[in-house]
Order: sequence, then structure tokens, then C-alpha cells
Amino acid sequence: MAFEYHNIVIAVDGSKASDYAFQKAVDIAKRNHAKLIISHVVDTRVYSTIEAYDRHVSDRVQNDALELLKSYEERAERAGVENVVIDIEHGSPKVKIAKEVAPRHGADLIICGATGMNAVERFFIGSVSEHITRYAKVDVLVIRPEDDEKQKK
Repeated sequence: MAFEYHNIVIAVDGSKASDYAFQKAVDIAKRNHAKLIISHVVDTRVYSTIEAYDRHVSDRVQNDALELLKSYEERAERAGVENVVIDIEHGSPKVKIAKEVAPRHGADLIICGATGMNAVERFFIGSVSEHITRYAKVDVLVIRPEDDEKQKK
């Protein structure tokens, strides 16, 4: 009996690491004939203070997130993924991906990019991928950028 994934969540933020993870997610979704759920969580901690001075920040952030997800959706469809869903959330990416997005979509795999944070940053704020790995109820695949792979050799 072959093992297959049916609902794959890919967490994207527009970074190089998440873009590389997205490419891997597309390949895995195609091989498994799976639904690809492309999720972006707008970290409300980042813009909530600014919003007190400029009420339009929230609208701009929402539009930017939608534009980002639409571009990923188009890329996935052009690459041959037949079932693509986009998902925008607001809150903490650490919490939302593992505890809300994946269960709501019936995900059996979460894919995310590894971060480039240093040890001090990880100590104080923690890594999103580390948190997803710790709290997800399904398989998690953390993708390291190609640059990391080349540096290890």
C-alpha cells in the first residue's frame, strides 16, 4: 500500500525560505495528486502599533497578503497542481498554522521554510517552523533553502 498525502498546507510569507519550500510543496502535491492549501498568516503584532497612527495599514496589509497568495496560486496552477486553495489568517503564524489552519483544512502534511534567525532571536521569539513542528498533529516538513545545503558541504 502506497502512502499518500491528500491535503498539504504550505505556509508562505514571501521570504526566500518560504519560496523554496513552496516549490517543494508543489512537487509533493503533484506527485500525490493532493490539494495544496497555500496559507499566509498576517502577524498582527507587526502592524498593530502602526495602525493606531494610520487606519489604512490593515487594508494595505490585507491587499498585499492577497496579492502574495494569488501569485503563489497562479504559480502552483501553472506547475500543474489541480486543486489549490488560498488561506489568509491574522494573528500569530506560530499558533495559526499548526492549531487552526491545518485542522480546518484536514491537512495531513504541513510544509514550511526554515528560518534564518540566529540563536539569540530564536531564544527570545522562537522559530515559526520549530513551533509548528512541536504542536502540529500531522506530519511537518521543514525545508531548508538551497544556500543552507551548499554551505554544509
